Amino acid sequence: MNDFTHGGHIRRLSEAAGCNRGELVDFSANINPLGLPDWFRGLIASELSGLTHYPDPYCGELTQSAAERFGVAAEEVIAGNGSTEILYALCPALNIRRAIVPVPSYTDYRRACELSGVDVEAFVLDEAAGFAVDFDALAEWLESGGSEDCAVFLGQPNNPTGACFDPDELRTLAERFSETWFVVDEAFADFVPGLDRLASSRPANVIVLYSLTKFYAVPGLRLGLGFAASDVAKTITGRIPPWSVNGLAQAVGCRALEDSEYALRTVQAVEALRDELQASLSALPGLTVFPGTANFLLCRIDRTDLDASTLAERLLEQWIAIRVCQSFDGLDDRFFRVAVRPAHENAQLICALEQVFAVSSVANGPVLHLKKRRTPALMVQGCSSNAGKSVLAAALCRILLQDGYDVAPFKSQNMSLNSFVTRDGGEMGRAQVTQAQACRLDPDVRMNPVLLKPSSDVGSQVIIMGQPIGNMKVKEYVRYKPEAFARAKQAYDSLAAEHEVMVLEGAGSPAEVNLKRHDIVNMAMARYANAGVLLAGDIDRGGVFASFVGTMELLSEWERALVRGFVVNNFRGDASLLDEALTITTDRTGVPFAGVVHHLTDLGLPEEDSVSFKSGVLDRLPSAERVVDIAVVDVPHISNFTDLDALLGEPDVHLRVVRRVADLGSPHAVILPGSKNVVADMHFLRETGMAQALLDLATQGETEIVGICGGFQMLGRTISDPLGLESGGELAGLGLLPLATELAPEKTLIRARATHLGTGEALHGYEIHHGRTIPLGATPKICVMRSDGEPLGYEDASGLVWGSYLHGLFDADVFRRRFVDQLRKRSGQEPLGRVVMAYDLESALDRLADAVRSSLDMKSVYRMSGL
Repeated sequence: MNDFTHGGHIRRLSEAAGCNRGELVDFSANINPLGLPDWFRGLIASELSGLTHYPDPYCGELTQSAAERFGVAAEEVIAGNGSTEILYALCPALNIRRAIVPVPSYTDYRRACELSGVDVEAFVLDEAAGFAVDFDALAEWLESGGSEDCAVFLGQPNNPTGACFDPDELRTLAERFSETWFVVDEAFADFVPGLDRLASSRPANVIVLYSLTKFYAVPGLRLGLGFAASDVAKTITGRIPPWSVNGLAQAVGCRALEDSEYALRTVQAVEALRDELQASLSALPGLTVFPGTANFLLCRIDRTDLDASTLAERLLEQWIAIRVCQSFDGLDDRFFRVAVRPAHENAQLICALEQVFAVSSVANGPVLHLKKRRTPALMVQGCSSNAGKSVLAAALCRILLQDGYDVAPFKSQNMSLNSFVTRDGGEMGRAQVTQAQACRLDPDVRMNPVLLKPSSDVGSQVIIMGQPIGNMKVKEYVRYKPEAFARAKQAYDSLAAEHEVMVLEGAGSPAEVNLKRHDIVNMAMARYANAGVLLAGDIDRGGVFASFVGTMELLSEWERALVRGFVVNNFRGDASLLDEALTITTDRTGVPFAGVVHHLTDLGLPEEDSVSFKSGVLDRLPSAERVVDIAVVDVPHISNFTDLDALLGEPDVHLRVVRRVADLGSPHAVILPGSKNVVADMHFLRETGMAQALLDLATQGETEIVGICGGFQMLGRTISDPLGLESGGELAGLGLLPLATELAPEKTLIRARATHLGTGEALHGYEIHHGRTIPLGATPKICVMRSDGEPLGYEDASGLVWGSYLHGLFDADVFRRRFVDQLRKRSGQEPLGRVVMAYDLESALDRLADAVRSSLDMKSVYRMSGL
């Protein structure tokens, strides 16, 4: 919902429920479940900025558009400030003295007549017949009471029953009683597929009312039409003041009447949603659902322990609003009406009804056997990439764990060069590994069922449920996405069934309009999981409030409804300085702020991808304490750079990223990190002169050179790619170790324990690599041995050049300190001789959770998740 629809109604209900507007699911108002048409906001923006559609006092352009749409003359069309204005002008314009109103029906039929001094007779519809109109009985009423100066008011379909009548029966009746006016309200007729519209074909004494505001979700604009014989239309229009319909509404009306694609999508979607909702409601014992044809359903409670008012109060406690129908003539406190909403909201209603009905049944019979409630879920999305989504999700995982919940993380699709191998040999994104650790869970590929590892500017390796299925270019992957999403949803359902609450993470921005059509990771996944969305923006990037507003503007109506709160991330300073901006943004979007998270330094958590690495997260100025200089060569396709995280925390290590030969200098050690495209990165080293610079350092014999995985392969003499897995062909490596590597389609994915033979220290980590590396000629010395006796690394005779396939090489505290102390000793400094920094994610995660908890309104956040 939004303020253009019924913001005041939403506000009152949300205040009564004690929740934010974004958290309330409103089933009491009948608005198109698809929300506003895609063109709506752009049209409104252009009208407001340019006044391109000056208001016509008599709506000539609008009535002409309506005439063309319905195949009538423009003189037969009436425009009003909502169809209600036309309704209220009818009785005095036509000198009506008697009105017959079938009940239950829209209450303004009676009110409009009574305000004009018209006698109103209630024609009670038979509940046993589904509230269908009995035209024979109606004819008897007309004959017995007199049909002159009389009007009959009928809803097509009727509100609140949703029942339709046969238009031909009405035409026959109207021709029989030619002196009687028949007013047919087609406010909801657009929702009924294949309906024979009386607006297009009607006897002279039939007047049709038509509202655009329900179908196009714009009741706040007030726009309605009427159709009548030209002389009747002229008479009614004479009762309506000029300038009644504002220019914005006229512009929207003209555009809406042209939008056949939106109308077709709506009819198809509403029919399917309504049928599914009706089936789910009908499955509840003690509830009768009346078949409807519109975008709402009338229900009757058939139990003595529960009435509609009590049900409404209990549902409002869960931030769900329904329409109690006691105020409709002919209905009592057993009846309520629900609108047809998007699938995830309908599921939320059914879940809440199941809980209420179960509680009510305890004292009056056996407890109902109900379907399992969908696992509560919260999703973190961002206004952009690198907005802090992964860190916030990890924080929420740890907060929920601290508060006693069994919580698990999930990201349906991750694009990252930084991956991890699970115990059973599956590959997944490192961000979800950190989040799993925050939940104290073993990493599980279901937490990240789709992983994309870019191998070029236009293609990626696609990994499904931990296993690579091949390389795909963009268009090829787009075609594959429906299958990828199906696998992701299966993974989510399986994982969610085992836990009490889920924390999901999005990717990039949900407002990337070029990607939304085939989205499987942002709003589409949030809708599937029925997750409330927290939208995060990094204020350090500038323009964060414009990003919040702009993101909401580009989202579809159903997507906006999922956004429950904003989070300002990475703020430095006094948060009260933002109060005015927060208020303005909330007033503009209707979305509250869940909090302002301050800039967090030295988190000690692994980064998700290379964005932070390449933006300079390691670029620190040297200090007197950081006496050990370690340079990391930044190659274009760097991967698994989290291998450096443990070294980053050592207090005496200055870890720096080197991108140019001029910056290399003479460090104590150089690390060649992992690479997703070894062949291309080897070319890069040569083209930039970095390869020769590394060879010069090796010749000087003072710098230790270490290669990890792809970097290890580059230290060898040759790298061949006969199958073209990366760039194809064969090229020379650095030649610092007598090794040959051949890339192969089989991918090694192993969790491993090993030993560094030179120090005897234990190592632990994982392998992720294609192909195999073998020694040549004079066999180099094995320096890292896997626990099963397989060599994982080699070194030269001096021990200054070495490498290994083991990711996480420096995670073991004792070995890492031995490595750093050896660098100190070689440079003439005294070794520390003891572990001074434990690489401990547990304490880092607890610090993160404490900082984020203090910054967010956790009570609201819990409500957003459905807890």
